[in-house]
Amino acid sequence: MGLLDLLFGGSKKAAYLKELYANGAIIIDVRNPDEFRSGHIKNSINIPLPTITQKIATIKQKKKPVIAVCLSGGRSSMAVTALKQAGIEAYNGGGWSSLENKLK
Repeated sequence: MGLLDLLFGGSKKAAYLKELYANGAIIIDVRNPDEFRSGHIKNSINIPLPTITQKIATIKQKKKPVIAVCLSGGRSSMAVTALKQAGIEAYNGGGWSSLENKLK
């Protein structure tokens, strides 16, 4: 799957993220803890965006692709940029509730 398909493919992107998740990708929810407690994807990890760079070593140790989520996709986009700069395979899953529905 090409980069443009991932960025603009809609259902193709959803299918790819679902496949990544099925193959062990981890979901990192970058919202604040209160937002996370109000609802999140089962088995996702809460690492608020302001602390993501402090957790890079821990994330790298998992040796798995990361799907970052937040409320609407803005914060997860920033997290993906930071993770990619650190050499981690990362994808923007957008809003957590939307991705949760796509993973079913």
